[in-house]
Amino acid sequence: MSTRSNGKRATSVAHEAKWRKSQDHFQCFTNLIGIELEDELNQVEERWKNWSKQKMLGAGLALFDLVGRTSGRFFGDPIIVFEARGGGSLPFHRFGHGDMVIISRARPWGEKVVEGVVLDRNNRRIRIVAKEKPGDLRKGGWRLDRGANRVAHDRMHEALVSFHSTEGDGGTVLRDLLLCQPHDLVSSAQRPPEIHGQKIRPVNLKGMLLDDSQAEAIETAVGQRLTMIQGPPGTGKTHTAVHLLSALIEMGRGPILACAESNVAVDNLLEGLLDLDVKAIRLGRPVKVRESLREATLDAQVSSHPKQDEIAFIREETEGMRSKLHDLKGKDKGLAHRDINKNYREIRELEQRITDDVLASAQVLCTTNIGAGHFTLTNRKFSIVLIDEATQATEPSALVPIVKGARQLILVGDHRQLPPTVTSRSAEEGGLDIPLFERLLSNGLPAHMLTTQYRMHPTIREFPSSRFYENKLEDGCSSSDRPPVAGFLWPDWDKPVAFVPVHGSEIEEESGSSRSNMDEAAIVVQVVNDLLAPGDLTPEDIGVISPYAGQVRLIRSMVDDVIEGLEVKSVDGYQGREKEIIVLSTVRANDAGKVGFLSNYRRLNVALTRAKRGLIVIGDDRTLRNDPTWASWLDWISESNLMAWHVVNS
Repeated sequence: MSTRSNGKRATSVAHEAKWRKSQDHFQCFTNLIGIELEDELNQVEERWKNWSKQKMLGAGLALFDLVGRTSGRFFGDPIIVFEARGGGSLPFHRFGHGDMVIISRARPWGEKVVEGVVLDRNNRRIRIVAKEKPGDLRKGGWRLDRGANRVAHDRMHEALVSFHSTEGDGGTVLRDLLLCQPHDLVSSAQRPPEIHGQKIRPVNLKGMLLDDSQAEAIETAVGQRLTMIQGPPGTGKTHTAVHLLSALIEMGRGPILACAESNVAVDNLLEGLLDLDVKAIRLGRPVKVRESLREATLDAQVSSHPKQDEIAFIREETEGMRSKLHDLKGKDKGLAHRDINKNYREIRELEQRITDDVLASAQVLCTTNIGAGHFTLTNRKFSIVLIDEATQATEPSALVPIVKGARQLILVGDHRQLPPTVTSRSAEEGGLDIPLFERLLSNGLPAHMLTTQYRMHPTIREFPSSRFYENKLEDGCSSSDRPPVAGFLWPDWDKPVAFVPVHGSEIEEESGSSRSNMDEAAIVVQVVNDLLAPGDLTPEDIGVISPYAGQVRLIRSMVDDVIEGLEVKSVDGYQGREKEIIVLSTVRANDAGKVGFLSNYRRLNVALTRAKRGLIVIGDDRTLRNDPTWASWLDWISESNLMAWHVVNS
């Protein structure tokens, strides 16, 4: 059956909120993740076979003619440094910390390749950690490519099997509830979790810095088996999640599995827990973990365990035996081999014991959703599972931690911000981009909304609150806490929001994959330079964002060597982030009034809510007005007299 018809078949069921038959759920999602993987693999293959070198470089998905060398080890794995031949800056590319890359000579589809993970990068080099060093590394040239993630697919598939299996003790007692089968869903979710063998102390939030909506969310969550917490921008979603985990540990619960879709979000949970003196361990490859947190990884804890001395001693003894082997004959040689094998077995057992020991000492285990499917956790059960960024996870991805025995589940997210990333149009049409959080919500399960925001100047908060959050957001910071920055002539100094109308024209890239707008890019650079001129802001205080990768690339090429430390990123790369000032370039400018994926209100919500002290939006109001959400934002701008014509006409 073709992918297209598969997608059509899936459409008929994935958008249904209730799953009457377990089998339908299993088939639908097995189907959808299969389509998604197939699409990813096809995209990679299509690029390899049909894209020119220039097109690959332009899209930032490959680097060519690199020279390689090793540079030490990272938790036992070799670090490989790649630089441009002859030195100098690397071309624009989209490889960032934690990304999977494929290392090859020239034709990754037809030769032995090595997979690696990006450790870090700067303008001149990229460092990659791999399980093995490619052969003849210092000879000839190398290329790097983005690959497809088979591991994620396999773990999601295993989770689906486990979720629906009636055999063994895998899965979760919450299955019927998550399929929305109980007659009274709300009261089913509110039942206390059945966690046996633990003496539970009452919840104690004394000394915790929490506002009323945060405290209420925690008090509710500790007592029921399924809770959803909605955290609009700047309301302390992760702060609440971390304090909730700490409160559960204080009550005598644990160990707890705490997950999120991205490594960055898992690191944020881990950092918060360590600050509260919770014994948290980070599962996952240390190369994907923030440098300041690597000591808390399982690998780091295992390598510094006191029993390592014992392993070192046995290793030394074994090496001694091996070196004498060639002098031995007959029976003596056989006995020596037996002793060597016995030592290797002992080392493996000791390593397993150390790992078990470290994991057993953890009150909270932090990992990505997909990371929860790692073989280290095969026989471990977690009766409490918390998933942060739950609205950015596809349902099969969220199931990976849930099937580790969840009896109490807490989902934290915001369905008004960006949804899960799904590459296949067909899988998206089938409903793979609808997170579990949103499906439960659409079925009448309430979410506890955090209502006080601590990030934005009240004016920046005004429109998103009325448009996306039913005017429920309150300010935890005042105008005087967020004074407008100098260097930009604000239309109203009491309201640091401005729209700069630029009637330029968009350019579609050759590859057709993105767009850019030179007129807007020039204004962005002018605005940033003006903001930096008075000297009270550093480039690190400013975030330049655009929904289009083509525009991100263009602006970077204009500022890279001129403004050190300025972050230019896509809107999607800014979810969960904040800056003092945000400069947003919207790009679309055409006579047909086409706004493309700018019409996604969630992307707009994220873009408008990253700034603390000032928001400057640059765009073509005539084109943007063709979208209802943008039109209402522009109406609000006009009514508030925040049009900044003077920037273009000066």
